[in-house]
Amino acid sequence: MTLDSGLNADWRARSLRAVWHPCTQMKLHEQGGAPLLPVARAEGVWLHDHEGRRFLDAISSWWVNLFGHGHPAIRAALIDQLQTLDHVMLAGCTHAPVIELSERLGVLTGLGHAFYGSDGASATEIALKMSAHCWRNRGRPAKSRFVGLAGGYHGETVGALAVTDIALFREAYAPLVRLAATVMSPDARGAEAGEGAREVALRAAAALEAWLDEHHAETAALIVEPLIQCAAGIAMHDPEYLRRARALCDRYDVHLVVDEIATGFGRTGTLFAHQQAGITPDLICLSKGLTGGTLPLAAVLCTESIYEAFYDDQVARGFLHSHSYTGNPLACRAALAVLDLFDETDALARNVDTAQRLDAAFAPLSAHPRIRHARRCGMVWAWDVADAPADFARRYHCHALDQGLLLRPIGPTLYTMPPYVIDDEGIALLARGSLVALEATLADA
Repeated sequence: MTLDSGLNADWRARSLRAVWHPCTQMKLHEQGGAPLLPVARAEGVWLHDHEGRRFLDAISSWWVNLFGHGHPAIRAALIDQLQTLDHVMLAGCTHAPVIELSERLGVLTGLGHAFYGSDGASATEIALKMSAHCWRNRGRPAKSRFVGLAGGYHGETVGALAVTDIALFREAYAPLVRLAATVMSPDARGAEAGEGAREVALRAAAALEAWLDEHHAETAALIVEPLIQCAAGIAMHDPEYLRRARALCDRYDVHLVVDEIATGFGRTGTLFAHQQAGITPDLICLSKGLTGGTLPLAAVLCTESIYEAFYDDQVARGFLHSHSYTGNPLACRAALAVLDLFDETDALARNVDTAQRLDAAFAPLSAHPRIRHARRCGMVWAWDVADAPADFARRYHCHALDQGLLLRPIGPTLYTMPPYVIDDEGIALLARGSLVALEATLADA
């Protein structure tokens, strides 16, 4: 599709001159191989460009948008908050939005003492630092290493890269990174003959047990994306893995960190993915949907035991981490509005119906002869494309734009994670356009 006309062309050219876009090879943008989508405004599930065209935000703007763009309740909360307090430092000060949000998150997770960051990667770093520092304060400084799953993704800052097992993000910065260990992923696509998802989870748990049996003395924490490893190609696993991991961490005295940055706030069908396993982690990382896609905010909550390890007269034994906008009142107020919407709209129950309608609409795509491993967890769908052509993700993205869809495959994996407010019109466009874009991409090869 061409986006290089009129106002679109002007904004695109100005962006290419002035903006360094994330997770992007800028040369592809400049050569037109990956056209920038100039967004003028957004409402509900729709993004509108400067020429009056609209595009369905089928990946919720990198998985952050829950209740649609410009939701009136979230907007009203932010406007109201601006009348009284925009920001104040959280070191030595406090305010109603951060207190109320912390209290509500504590009730929802069973954990307490919320610590705030700006984004998912910072949440990861906070959790890792908390874990290692906790063990140090307890007189066990050797427990300073971490273990994660093969294909795991937990952010792209230097600390988060240590537990991110995706070479594309990590290799260029390898000299800066203190690598964690990785163990087998419970990805259900790895099932052998006669196995189901639960059997894969049991094999992966056995591999974790063997590793912890040898290395628990120097291991501070295991970090896991519960139920879905998103950047690993939307790898889904059985909740049994989480139950086994919790038991093993208890046995070997290792913290269990659940990274709910992408999976939290209803994406997997429950408010938090780990709840489907009936477990409580030692630390939980939250971000993305926390503010419904309005403002950057992250939170890490921990057990009382971890918090108490820092409670001391000595400043050096405190948790020495901060940033200037920690616990920003506007972001916290947006998060409170999001939690209100879950209660007021019965969002989780409504998502069950929405997911069933999407399942039916996606049936032709799932039955396509080139599709493998069609799968869903809650409000997340994914399909692997067999023998995907070179540069499949970029090509598909462009054809999807032609259909009025914002979709960005991960390698040969096509996925969608739409806002919860998608209606029948949006469902029909998403299902039809996804299939048309696939056919067009395969025809290019």
